[in-house]
Amino acid sequence: MRPLEGEAPESTEPPVAPIVSLRTTVKRFWPDTRGSRLLFAAGVAFALVAAVCEVAAIGLFGVITDRVLASKDLGAFWTPAGFWLALTMIAALVAFCGAYVTALGGERFVLGLRDKVFAHIQRLTPDSLDNRKLGDLMARLTDDVEAIENLVGSGLVKLITTLASVVFFAGAAFYIRWDLALVTLALLPAFLVVSKLFAAKFRFAAARERASNGNMNSVIEQSLSNQYLVQAHNRQDTEAERLHAEGRTWLRANMAQAKLSSMYGPAMQVIETVCLLVILGVGAWEIAAGRLTIGGLLAFAAYLAYLYPAVQNLGELALVVSEAAAGSDRVIEMLRAQPAVTDREGAKPPATGTCRGRIEFEGVGFTYPDRSVPTLADLTFAAGTGDLVTCTGPSGAGKSTVAKLLLRFYDPSAGRILLDGVDIRDVPRWWLRENITVLQQENLLFSGTVRDNIAYGRRDASMEDVVRAAVMADAHDFVSALPQGYDTPVGQRGRLLSGGQRQRLAIARALLRNAPVLVLDEPMTGLDARSAARIMEPLRRLMDGRTTFLITHDLSAMPEAAHTLVLPGPAATEARRQEAAASQPSGAGANSL
Repeated sequence: MRPLEGEAPESTEPPVAPIVSLRTTVKRFWPDTRGSRLLFAAGVAFALVAAVCEVAAIGLFGVITDRVLASKDLGAFWTPAGFWLALTMIAALVAFCGAYVTALGGERFVLGLRDKVFAHIQRLTPDSLDNRKLGDLMARLTDDVEAIENLVGSGLVKLITTLASVVFFAGAAFYIRWDLALVTLALLPAFLVVSKLFAAKFRFAAARERASNGNMNSVIEQSLSNQYLVQAHNRQDTEAERLHAEGRTWLRANMAQAKLSSMYGPAMQVIETVCLLVILGVGAWEIAAGRLTIGGLLAFAAYLAYLYPAVQNLGELALVVSEAAAGSDRVIEMLRAQPAVTDREGAKPPATGTCRGRIEFEGVGFTYPDRSVPTLADLTFAAGTGDLVTCTGPSGAGKSTVAKLLLRFYDPSAGRILLDGVDIRDVPRWWLRENITVLQQENLLFSGTVRDNIAYGRRDASMEDVVRAAVMADAHDFVSALPQGYDTPVGQRGRLLSGGQRQRLAIARALLRNAPVLVLDEPMTGLDARSAARIMEPLRRLMDGRTTFLITHDLSAMPEAAHTLVLPGPAATEARRQEAAASQPSGAGANSL
């Protein structure tokens, strides 16, 4: 139902990633800690030394109580006090060292894992990324990756050290009075039961919060990236309502998480108070019976004051693990997404290492994964070295699909594509794409300088190469007139330049790349007739000797020497496919030059 005017659109609960078991999560990401394990081990060692120092210091507190305060002997104070101070200083130093090396190990883990996830995302088909929300992808690369570190990195260190603290303080309590220590241990399961009850609910709440946060980031990213459109159409209120609706969803998810956290602390405090009162009551009875000194009871109570928070920390770790698991679920879901194409085993560049640029499509058919009607069917043609192929047809006919198949963003559903007589599936994708230059219809620029964007076409390009390409693309004059020339920033996605200027920089970038195969996808888009005519000559020089595919709707832009490939469109393709299936199939292709 569409919201009434002035009302914010309703926001649905965002889908959460499938839950993955904790064991599977740790097993999945433990190998990524390889470069940080020594740092984590050092953090554990330092934390254990600090815990031992704290245990010894509390023991000295009992000694001072019995030998100094009870006997009123001030002379017996200085020696244990000096040891106590020394132990405290050592504990403080090693605690700092432990926290520092653990943080260093954690940040190295995050850096490596983020690089790994980002590299995986870059291997996915561009179309598959277009179907995902950019803000959500950013959240998975930042917050969710850091959450995993809390699970298998610093979180694991904290778990080990907390367990060690529980053992140390419990052991010291047993040393003073084993019977009181048994009463203490009998009360500890209450902490763990409450923690377990909260942890299960907390994981689901954390998963909702992270999904909502990703959606909210996506709304912000889309709105800020399209401010020209937003303001030109007076849709500021609409965008504010979109953000508010997603914000309300996030608020509900976050408050569910906050509610559990707020309930957990007081519940633990009540249990801890009950435990202390029981121990103090039993201890007072023991003192009255002459079986325990005041110093012993105070020392025992001090150990409990450290023991119960350590046990409570174990419970809080369960909540942290639940929150981290929600983030790891989202990262694992991302890592499980598989690229549409991969290199065949044993794929390698041709022995010659060179590419002449002869392209052949042999009975190529293709249907997009989310569609039932084929985009291409039985497409057969050949383009020799230096040939110019103009690819035309109605919108949706598959003109850009030809370029995607040529670049191996997808593999054909039927047939094969040959480059110099070799199936392109038998060569590495990096080598294939090094030999193909693409000029897309959308002017894709980065937020660097003019020089950075032109040189993006070739890593080793010199300044002279950049200027030469700009001159050929009719961009040098306007670039020279910019405040800083070739060092002028172009703004986010090139927004500081006009549409025609962005197009000419994109053409210059394509001109700079020396590849035997050239794909021009509507290269004149955004240019006026004069600029288009001016660009055609340098493009002809670029196309000379190269196999070129010119994708265009404008038939008047076709050079006279071009071979024309007319694609009928999905509906006609499906009709022809069904007609061919009803008759005796022939070996010849349906399309040819």
